[in-house]
This record gives sequence, structure tokens and C-alpha cells, in this order.
Amino acid sequence: MTDLLKDQGWDVAADLECNVHCSSPDRRVYVGFLPESREAARGELWHIHVTDNDGTRAWRQTFGPDTPAQAVAGFLAALIALPTRYCTCV
Repeated sequence: MTDLLKDQGWDVAADLECNVHCSSPDRRVYVGFLPESREAARGELWHIHVTDNDGTRAWRQTFGPDTPAQAVAGFLAALIALPTRYCTCV
């Protein structure tokens, strides 16, 4: 999954707790794989946040541990394939 984002010019970094943080080139889309977070304990493993031009959160989506990685990858591929007013991240 991170290769898909890296190939599109996204920044990808892992922290010391093995959480992975990804930011789109325009910094308006954040994708986090957060297995060691408090949210993961509540069943939110993947976090996708999109901000509006003024920096406020436009929308968010989370996926739990039972969601196949291929489904998350498909969601992200569709998001970055067609730029919209919320995501010009290609």
C-alpha cells in the first residue's frame, strides 16, 4: 500500500511504535496505518482524513482490522485517481 502512495509522490514515514503516516503532496490528505494507537483498540486501524482549503477537516474514513488491505488500497487508488475539490493529490 505504501508503494502505491510513494509512487504518487506522497511522504511516508513510520514512527517508533510502528505506526505508518502518509501525507499527500498537497498535504490535504492524511493516511495512517495505526496498529499501536488508542483508536486501534476501538477497532479503527486505518485513518484517512481530508482537509478543505482552509485547513478544516472535510471528511474522514476509518477501516478496522477486519477490512482487507486490498479494500483499503482500492479505496485509496480511487481517491487519488480522480482529483476533486477535496483531493488534488495526484
